[in-house]
Amino acid sequence: MNDISPRERLLRVLDGKTVDRAPVICPGGMMNSATVDVIEGCGFTFPEVHPDAAAMTKLSAAVEEKTGFENFGIPYCMTVEAEVLGSEIDFGNATCEPKIAKERYASTADVVVRDIKELLQEGRIEAIARAGQNMAEKNPDVPVIGSLTGPVSTAASIVDPMTFLKELRKDKANAHRVLDYVTDFLIGYAEVLIESGFPVITIADPTATGEILGPKMFGDYAVPYLNRLVDAIHERDARVIVHICGKLDAVKKHIPALHGDAVSTDAMVNLQALKAECGVTVMGNVSTFALQLQTPDVVQRVTENIVSKGIDIIAPACGLSTTTPVENIAAMTGTVKNHY
Repeated sequence: MNDISPRERLLRVLDGKTVDRAPVICPGGMMNSATVDVIEGCGFTFPEVHPDAAAMTKLSAAVEEKTGFENFGIPYCMTVEAEVLGSEIDFGNATCEPKIAKERYASTADVVVRDIKELLQEGRIEAIARAGQNMAEKNPDVPVIGSLTGPVSTAASIVDPMTFLKELRKDKANAHRVLDYVTDFLIGYAEVLIESGFPVITIADPTATGEILGPKMFGDYAVPYLNRLVDAIHERDARVIVHICGKLDAVKKHIPALHGDAVSTDAMVNLQALKAECGVTVMGNVSTFALQLQTPDVVQRVTENIVSKGIDIIAPACGLSTTTPVENIAAMTGTVKNHY
């Protein structure tokens, strides 16, 4: 068990099996760990990395080496899906990740359903798949994690988000039509990644929270579409981590119904209690504020506290600031590896 590889350790945890210690990972996407400190010295910067498979491969190797995270995680943003589905993207700068500049549609009724196979040939999907394949071939013992934006958040990134949220109540037929469409697309995107060597997919759905949707719409919209996506990924023999943002109090009753292999949460959630109450494998939740603003000593104490509670997978609680000092990240990962 002592010579277990990072890939086997993570897969065993997600399969509910015994391991020597918790993995310490950062899955990419919303939890991008390619910070300014890490990128420095790589020979390129954001945003030129985002569409370049070779640059992503090199940068991911630097992330693993400098931070100590036990995985590769791409992409480095949450805009891949929205770009393919027609929204305008601001690709940011050296310190800022890409973001949505303008949603493609004003209303769910306006959304034009396109052929999924054609969509999968567009945008950065091929580059991300090729980068993941390169990483998997060069480093078979390190898991490559592909990060997807969840169905509700993807829908809210192609339709004006305020209108989309209103139409979840007022135009349910078109809201479901759009969610069916984006979920079909996400399943196709996940298939491309899995076929390229990604054994784990993380789904972050920051619009699908109890604080934004409330418990009823979380149950009506978030859970069924997340589960359809998770089930399709499981059919292709990959594992799934689902990240839920914000407080869980309003939607905790729905957590056991999620089909993911692990649930990741924000720092304010008591993961020990969540694990006990819901019977789920949990991931998290080292404060990203501590990681960005505190010293390595403080980060070490915060991490030790989480590890001591028996959390299954140690990871940042949410999205890391690109200005997070690499010394703080290394303090977090080193604490996990040295704790046992």
